[in-house]
Amino acid sequence: MRLPRTLPRSLAGQLFAMQALLVAAVVAGCAFFAYASGRSQAEETAARQVRAAALAMAGSPSVREAIRTPDPSAVLQPYAEKVREDTGIAFVTIMDPEGVRWTHPDTSQIGRSFIGHTERALLGETFEETYTGTLGPSIRVVTPVHDGDRIVGLVSAGITVERVSTQVREQLGALGTAAGAALALGALGTYVINARLRRHTHGMNAGELSRMHTYHEATLHAVREGLIMLDGQRRVALINDAGRELLGLAPGSVGRRIDELALPAPLTGALLASEPRVDEVHLTAERVIVVNTSPVVGGERRGTVVTLRDHTELQALSGELDSERGFTQALRSQAHEAANRLHTVVSLIELGRVEEAVDFATAELELAQVLTDRVVGAVAEPVLAALLLGKAAQANERGVELVLAEDSLIDDGALPSSLAPRDLVTILGNLIDNAVDAASETTTAGVPVPAQRTATRALVTVTARTESGELLLRVADTGAGIGPDDAAEVFRRGWTTHGTGRGLGLALVRQAAHRNGGTVTLGRAPGGGAEFTVRLPLAGRTAGAEVAAP
Repeated sequence: MRLPRTLPRSLAGQLFAMQALLVAAVVAGCAFFAYASGRSQAEETAARQVRAAALAMAGSPSVREAIRTPDPSAVLQPYAEKVREDTGIAFVTIMDPEGVRWTHPDTSQIGRSFIGHTERALLGETFEETYTGTLGPSIRVVTPVHDGDRIVGLVSAGITVERVSTQVREQLGALGTAAGAALALGALGTYVINARLRRHTHGMNAGELSRMHTYHEATLHAVREGLIMLDGQRRVALINDAGRELLGLAPGSVGRRIDELALPAPLTGALLASEPRVDEVHLTAERVIVVNTSPVVGGERRGTVVTLRDHTELQALSGELDSERGFTQALRSQAHEAANRLHTVVSLIELGRVEEAVDFATAELELAQVLTDRVVGAVAEPVLAALLLGKAAQANERGVELVLAEDSLIDDGALPSSLAPRDLVTILGNLIDNAVDAASETTTAGVPVPAQRTATRALVTVTARTESGELLLRVADTGAGIGPDDAAEVFRRGWTTHGTGRGLGLALVRQAAHRNGGTVTLGRAPGGGAEFTVRLPLAGRTAGAEVAAP
């Protein structure tokens, strides 16, 4: 059979019980100390009172004169009673040196021997003692009465212990009331504090809180998604390892405001926003991340919970998929065109024009093979070669000629393994796509392009070579170019001239270049269009992404 709990289950309940006992112990200790101190003070006050009365009467001339008379009691008894009533003490006894009483509150005790010690008084000393006499235990003072050099009598004044105890009990009642009020006030304050603690701990005990903390820490370190918790002042209250890695933050970021962490402005704005954000894509220096924010609706101080997902690899794969899809579409289109050309050749043969059929087929094969031979001969990197051939086919479908510059040359094995092929696809693929878009446009917002531009063929020139320990990738077009006012904005996510839903390509180019320690510069092409130049070090990271105006 399980024994019932003797302590409250929750941590707040345990603390309340402990604090209540502590308050009770403190109040009880203070009350006992006050009682002991009050009783000691009461006894000391009573002793001073009876000493003063005894010394005053022993030094009175009227007392000495009455002692000389044949019947001292006749004079001293009224006098002693008056003094006793005026001072409020219990008794005043005047006696001869032998201890025979001349006065007493109980007149039947007059003439009888004093009950107590007188030896020290007979030696001329005034002393104090607690003794049990006819009136019960009392605090008394005995002092001699001098007449010249002789001791002619003794005076004893006292107050009963019962009267002192009565005074202490009266004080103790007030003390008990104050102690009870203090105990009640302390218990109320303890209850209020612990009720608040119970609300914050949700009624859990210490073991449950410890287990929750352990699971909390394990979860934060194990989860792959980034998690950030911001307080009401938008300071970082908590961040896990994945969140710190995704944002590139140092270990000391907890406690700092979001706008102090040198994050990209759009990302900072999203984290500072009071409204929820759902699956927003943002770029940091090296990553593409998906941001979700949710305000905290409970608690005394509002805050925000932020989750981060790494979208870098998915974005790169999406770019590769788009390139493959475009390549497939170009091959399908070329297959259709090849079928048309094959039908033409067959028709010429059927018409008996064999020589013309041979000339037509040879010309088509030479035209298709020229670019392939040029790319394969100059670019030994298979990923870049395949990308260039695919983009050339796409450009041709849009009426744009894609050519490889004469000085392009990348030998086999020239690119290090640290330079990810995926980043090369991201950089060169996005630059060529933008160049083809620019070169293929003949009007801008319904306004014809100037005649000198339309008379020029739509051309995109790609340069790919290694020089001075760097990989140089340059893409130039014959489009309208980029104005000086837009030169500083082209690499910002969302900048585009093709409507909403675009504007991510150049931002990804800058990010990939930065990730590999390279630079991106923007200039003006010889044909008047835009020219983007990317330089990537072949021996590790040496620089960060830069942008130069045309």
